[in-house]
Amino acid sequence: MTKQQVGTILSLNTSMSKGVNKKPVEATEIAIDHGMMGDAHAANWHRQISLLAEESIEKMRAKGLKLNHGDFAENITTQGLDLPALPVGTQLQAGEATLEVTQIGKKCHKGCEIFKKVGDCIMPREGIFAKVITPGILHRGDTITVLS
Repeated sequence: MTKQQVGTILSLNTSMSKGVNKKPVEATEIAIDHGMMGDAHAANWHRQISLLAEESIEKMRAKGLKLNHGDFAENITTQGLDLPALPVGTQLQAGEATLEVTQIGKKCHKGCEIFKKVGDCIMPREGIFAKVITPGILHRGDTITVLS
């Protein structure tokens, strides 16, 4: 029997407009066919929610960058899960909500400030995206569990 993977939501991050760093919030609602309520990137598409692990952010901090949660435009910053190893279709229980992984990584946009500073960015390799299967409220500190 395989041990269930369980992590923690370290930060929930949102922004009212695109092109700015996301700011942490204590709690947020996520909705089916939308994503995180009030977030500029939320829409009815396959990248409703973005997730990035603290362990990935630490790799960039080791290059000398001062980074905060939300600086990679991730909605959810996690700890304790190997996010890029999760296959597309994996379901996650995050607080009250259920998410399904839809994409691993993404193409870095041309104006990526982090790439300009250090010649590298982790989001294309280690960020993941998900759609909302079951809506609910998420809180900073909630557990996030791999279901399947």
